[in-house]
Amino acid sequence: MTDTTSRPATGRGRLDEVGNELQGGRGATVAPENRGRTTISDSVVEKIAAMATREVSGIHSLGAGMARAIGAVRDRVPAGRPGLTRGVTVEVGERQAAVDLDVVVEYGVSIVDVAGDVRINVISAVERMTGLEVVEVNIAVDDVHLPDEEGEKEATEGRVA
Repeated sequence: MTDTTSRPATGRGRLDEVGNELQGGRGATVAPENRGRTTISDSVVEKIAAMATREVSGIHSLGAGMARAIGAVRDRVPAGRPGLTRGVTVEVGERQAAVDLDVVVEYGVSIVDVAGDVRINVISAVERMTGLEVVEVNIAVDDVHLPDEEGEKEATEGRVA
């Protein structure tokens, strides 16, 4: 077997034991996936975090009281889009992200357990889909959804319309 580590591949660099050109030589090859830079928008991370939060059992909705009220009006406007990322704020750097969530939990669930499940799900989804390291997920529980609130809301809406 011949030693290929000292033989130039193209006259510019050195080869490893299987014939691949080593990094560092003049004109060294770079793997295609490493050519260029990928930037990920804050809104992309917000959507991923919002979806991951909604997947957790015990989460009723996202958003603080006023944001939910304004969002509910916006959702009813024919040209309006539902506020998927309502209640989600992120800060995205080159390699890291931080996530802040405002949530409403269902009555009767352990808020500590739900918050832990949300953190696990959000961190997993964001890191898996973006490659960013999630350094923190801060959760503000703004309200508890009571089972009878839906019935009262529908009755009130029926009288107003």
